[in-house]
Amino acid sequence: QVQLVESGGGLVQAGGSLRLSCAASGIIFSIHAMAWYRQAPGKQRELVAAITSGGSTNYADSVKGRFTISRDNAKKTAYLQMNSLKPEDTAVYHCNGKIPSTASDYWGQGTQVTVSS
Repeated sequence: QVQLVESGGGLVQAGGSLRLSCAASGIIFSIHAMAWYRQAPGKQRELVAAITSGGSTNYADSVKGRFTISRDNAKKTAYLQMNSLKPEDTAVYHCNGKIPSTASDYWGQGTQVTVSS
């Protein structure tokens, strides 16, 4: 059974840090591109960061210089290190795994990140 499980969300003050984790099971993790998306109430879901199977990364302009995506293939886990958090980062963060140009596309249940001013 394919499963992506996020953890590490919580409540922090502006300027603080959190590290999100996405643990995968039931897939060949190393050949999947991994990504983090977020969605705030009343807003469209947006891509925050992505990392390919080869380690290339891409970030939304709003988080460049503050967030870092990484992966550990041995642990079958993707991470999102979030520094200098702002209230506008408040959202539910979802993990995604896919094999590019194929039907392999999986989502986690999400973890809440709340940043107070």
